[in-house]
Amino acid sequence: MIMVEGTSQLCNDLLVDPQDVVMLVISWHMKAATMCEFTRQEFIDGLQSIGVDSIEKLHKFREIYNFAFAWAREKGQKSLPLETAIGMWRLLFAERHWPLIDHWCQFLQVRHNKAISRDTWSQLLEFVKEMGCRQVSRSKQPRMS
Repeated sequence: MIMVEGTSQLCNDLLVDPQDVVMLVISWHMKAATMCEFTRQEFIDGLQSIGVDSIEKLHKFREIYNFAFAWAREKGQKSLPLETAIGMWRLLFAERHWPLIDHWCQFLQVRHNKAISRDTWSQLLEFVKEMGCRQVSRSKQPRMS
């Protein structure tokens, strides 16, 4: 069993902050039952099933983004509470440095102030990707994927 201390060491070895979205990605691939813990079988099966030999291979952003919506929902609910959605967006877009994340979250809190549907969740990723494409063509910045 890899416990919290082992997970912390894994983060150090991978040069990843424990609060980085990469750890959510790793946990998803491992099908981990508990946060910050991996059974030997979860760890081995997870890595073998995806042929992981680098962090890049662990990070399939779209899949993780979609997984996060279902994972963060309360049982029996079709949408995410606003604050939960905002927390997940901040986590998911932290490493991607989407410059409008603060504006988006503020807009939702002031104007929307209700749960986030799967449709809204999905459309935001498409919007962010489209904006990333436009930024690349104008400023040569890395594109959101």
